[in-house]
Amino acid sequence: MRRKLTQRGRDRRQQLMDCAAELFAERGYHPTAVADIVDRLGVGKGVFYWYFSSKEELLVEILRSSHHDLRRRQQVAIGDEPDPIVRIELGIRASMTWFREHRHFFNLFQFAATEERFAAVLRSNEQVAIADTVRHIKDAIVEGRIADQDPEVVAQAVVGVVEQLTRAYFFERDEPDERVANAAVSFCLRGLTG
Repeated sequence: MRRKLTQRGRDRRQQLMDCAAELFAERGYHPTAVADIVDRLGVGKGVFYWYFSSKEELLVEILRSSHHDLRRRQQVAIGDEPDPIVRIELGIRASMTWFREHRHFFNLFQFAATEERFAAVLRSNEQVAIADTVRHIKDAIVEGRIADQDPEVVAQAVVGVVEQLTRAYFFERDEPDERVANAAVSFCLRGLTG
């Protein structure tokens, strides 16, 4: 459900999303009721249903919005960098820092991957991440900085490395993001450039 919202309405909607993301990460999606979300914010259920038709719609919007936020972080980090290899490095570092700062979103992504009803938004998010990475890889191939190979396969590998290291070192071991980002960059770039 899309309504034209005032700034106050956009702020309230974001408060609902932030609160729900925290509760879903703490308690799980299924055990968290709409009543838990509105109780934590101190508002009535009518406020929730003004912005979202269901808890499912809310989680879809959280997944979509968090991915947009991650992508904005990557774009800001990359800026106008002309070197495609440096752009890949900056994107990896920005991604890992974002995930470290937003650990609860990673938990939500993992949960959503187990539910078919959230598959479409996750696929869309992944396709955008792959397409962004492919663009930089193609530029590096054209410049002769990366061997001529299937850019989508290489992009899947880069995104997979970042996701796996994020899971293993931030969420399972709580390691510092700089050390893990350095390892991801080193592995990905040396694999790309030989």
